[in-house]
Amino acid sequence: MEYYHISKKQAILKIIIAICILGVGFGTFVVSYLAFDEIEKEEMSVVRGIRTSATIQQADRKEETTIQEKIEQINHAVVGISKLRNTESTIFRTESTSELGLGSGILVSEKGYILTNAHVAGEKYSNCYVTLDLGNQYKADVIWSDNNLDLAILKISGGLFPYAQIGNSEEIKIASEVYAIGNPIGYEFQKTVTKGIVSAKDRTIKFTENNQEIYMSNLIQTDATINPGNSGGPLINANGEVVGINTIKITSAEGIGFAVPINLVKPILAKLEQTNQFEEASLGIFAFDKNVLPYLEEELNWQAGIYVENVIAGSAAEKAGIFKKDVITHIDGKEMQKMCHLREYIYTKNPGDTITIKLLRRNTEKEISVTLEKKQ
Repeated sequence: MEYYHISKKQAILKIIIAICILGVGFGTFVVSYLAFDEIEKEEMSVVRGIRTSATIQQADRKEETTIQEKIEQINHAVVGISKLRNTESTIFRTESTSELGLGSGILVSEKGYILTNAHVAGEKYSNCYVTLDLGNQYKADVIWSDNNLDLAILKISGGLFPYAQIGNSEEIKIASEVYAIGNPIGYEFQKTVTKGIVSAKDRTIKFTENNQEIYMSNLIQTDATINPGNSGGPLINANGEVVGINTIKITSAEGIGFAVPINLVKPILAKLEQTNQFEEASLGIFAFDKNVLPYLEEELNWQAGIYVENVIAGSAAEKAGIFKKDVITHIDGKEMQKMCHLREYIYTKNPGDTITIKLLRRNTEKEISVTLEKKQ
């Protein structure tokens, strides 16, 4: 009986010890599992971070590749322009860039329409010489030119030409990336690409030309490098679309260049594409918007609209009864806040079309009908 009793105690003790060992083992297992789970989560987080980072880098590389490819395509549409035929193998010659009239341009239609600056192309009905991507040279006709806007449209013939896509200059944002393309000092450096950002929109600059004060308004300001030969070349957005035509650089400061917004000439290009001709309708006023106010000595104050600085004698505006100091607020019900908007709308019209102008004259609202005339 005694032997059996001791064995029973021992058995109970062994059971208790076994339970304790199992408990300790289970606890160790639980702690180890939780610790391992945390480590695994951290490792997975790191892996996910690496994968995310890699994905972002791949996306950046893909986007960079995309814009590179687009600019390569656009380069085929960038042209060199000269007022003189270049018969030499080099452009480094005795004449200066300004004497040669060297500049850049961009094909915007397979029909051979080219956008450039007026100071590069010259007056309407004149001629210049265009050099294409592969070195082919064409005699071009200047079919439209406006010195106040420093824009011109050329036409070359001889086949179907590579051309650039046109974007929407109203949609560009400050600090968005842009690229300027052109021939900075001649054809040896043709299709030079510089990158920058949109520094500002709706800039107005004042300068004197031929003893006349000129205002250029609603310009795109960029810090992309622009040299004299870049004039007339395209300003490209990140989608590979033309949003402006490079026009001028302030020589007294670095990193300040300007481009004329592309929307200004869209109506003209649309008519040329549809009918192969453009007859410009004229209102017959000199006017400006509020962006010009800082340059004026005379103190003017108006809340919104286009201020009429002068009315051309015998023009459609004078015949309709528009006077100096009138403020145009609407045309055919469309609000007019910028000069570029007024020009864009008039470009959609034809000589002989009648428009309705709402204006303010000494704080009194008036509505006037004007029959547009052909610009001489």
